[in-house]
Amino acid sequence: MSEHRAKTIEELLPSEMLEQFRARAAGYDAENVFFDEDLAALKATGYLAAVVPEGLGGSGLSLEELVIAQRRLAAHAPATALGVNMHLVWVQVARFLHDRASGAGGAGGNLNWVLREAVQGEVFAFGISEAGNDAVLMDARSSATPHSDGGYEVTGTKIFTTLSPVWTRLGVHARCEVPGLDPQLVFGFVRRDRADNANLISGSISHPGTWNPLGMRATQSYTTQLSGVRISEADIAATITPFDGSDPLILAIFSSFSILTAAVYAGIADRALELATDAANRVVPQLGGPDAPRLEDPDTAAKLSDAVLAHRRSLDVLTLLARDVDERRSRDDWFLALAAARNQVTDEARAAVDLAMRLVGARGFQADSELARLYRDVLAGLFHPSSSRALSSTVRGGLVGKAKGPGSH
Repeated sequence: MSEHRAKTIEELLPSEMLEQFRARAAGYDAENVFFDEDLAALKATGYLAAVVPEGLGGSGLSLEELVIAQRRLAAHAPATALGVNMHLVWVQVARFLHDRASGAGGAGGNLNWVLREAVQGEVFAFGISEAGNDAVLMDARSSATPHSDGGYEVTGTKIFTTLSPVWTRLGVHARCEVPGLDPQLVFGFVRRDRADNANLISGSISHPGTWNPLGMRATQSYTTQLSGVRISEADIAATITPFDGSDPLILAIFSSFSILTAAVYAGIADRALELATDAANRVVPQLGGPDAPRLEDPDTAAKLSDAVLAHRRSLDVLTLLARDVDERRSRDDWFLALAAARNQVTDEARAAVDLAMRLVGARGFQADSELARLYRDVLAGLFHPSSSRALSSTVRGGLVGKAKGPGSH
């Protein structure tokens, strides 16, 4: 048996492979199909276990390094990056708890098995978002009913369930209300070994409606109806009190989701500014003078410079927060800082794509152009929690000393 060797970002995401991803991205988008070939390639390089510690068979990337990797992937294939991102979120959650030893009989549960199964090729998906649930992690509309085997049966509807065609482990949360006891939020994983749901322990999964969004189409993030689906006792991550953000699992999920999702949009901004810079350096006819690059126009230069500086600021915020997670720093404002960063990065990415469209011009406005696809893809950033409205609510709560966690009011 060959000795395990951790891989670098360049080995996990080789340039030749990424160029193939970019070439396929337009087809996935136009045909509204899942990125099967990209996922197979990412599995083959070991990217799905990138943050798993070396001792458990992964490459041991830090969160700060994974941010760089996700930017690199998103700059070539945004939908592929966002899709695999939701798997990486759960793996990073398990790494977060592993690093802090929270799983050793303490709050947050033992998710070392997630790390091991990521190495084995299992695909984790994020089944947290629910229509109308602005509390996000802090509460749930889905219901969990205790089962005699110590697990739960979950019923409810999750939206934007990325990786729907291929996941084998779906991380969900649901509210458990038992007469005479305080309500609890149950976090755990549904196991599925086949996409047709035939290997569920119990219950059923269906996908009402159709997946036909404006952008990020290849993620195939179906609405997912869970009906009496079992979470076994061994797959329970935590049971916590609603609206209590003190359990380590909550910060693990919120930090992993916020930082890694923002990294995808930062990668879109990377590419948009690259296209904008190319357009600004293109020689064009000048009124009453010789042909010259558009960058010589002071207004164009100022707008591009402002966009580059804004991007630099958002990257620095993202890097510092990832580093704080890696170094296990304590912060009183974790949830506010993470939500603010996620919104800042996605807002800046939309502005970068908008500037690129203005500089590239009519070529970018063609429906089959890369920039037109980026323009549609970047809009998905509006719909990830915590939204700007939830962020404003968190700020207001903090002003009166009531901000307890993501989505608190």
